[in-house]
Amino acid sequence: MVSLGVTHYLLKPFTFAAFRDKLHRYAEYRRQVLAEGEVAAQHEVDRMFATLRGPAAHTLPKGLDEQTLRAVLGSLADDAGRSASEVAGLAGISRVTARRYLEYLVAAERAVRAPHYGTPGRPEVEYRPA
Repeated sequence: MVSLGVTHYLLKPFTFAAFRDKLHRYAEYRRQVLAEGEVAAQHEVDRMFATLRGPAAHTLPKGLDEQTLRAVLGSLADDAGRSASEVAGLAGISRVTARRYLEYLVAAERAVRAPHYGTPGRPEVEYRPA
């Protein structure tokens, strides 16, 4: 579709502000296309199409809740490495839920995980704020 000139679309009903935003993004995209000429690298193509998408929305993935996320972040606030079980106890949620939120935070680069070797067997995973 892009080779035919289709770069983006709007779903009805839409507001004038959404329409104006798409037009401005398209104008910037066209400016980049004309300035770049022929694009050779994938990262250049990705950068140009990112102009059409605009900044990433700060919405949580399906199934994650802002209040629970704040509780999980609060349990990591003191910078002590915590396991998913410890976070679950502090936040008042299940270990599985804590792990899902912690892994989201790692993917969003808001937390880091590292193995903790303390006892024989499989190391425990600890999470810290990034």
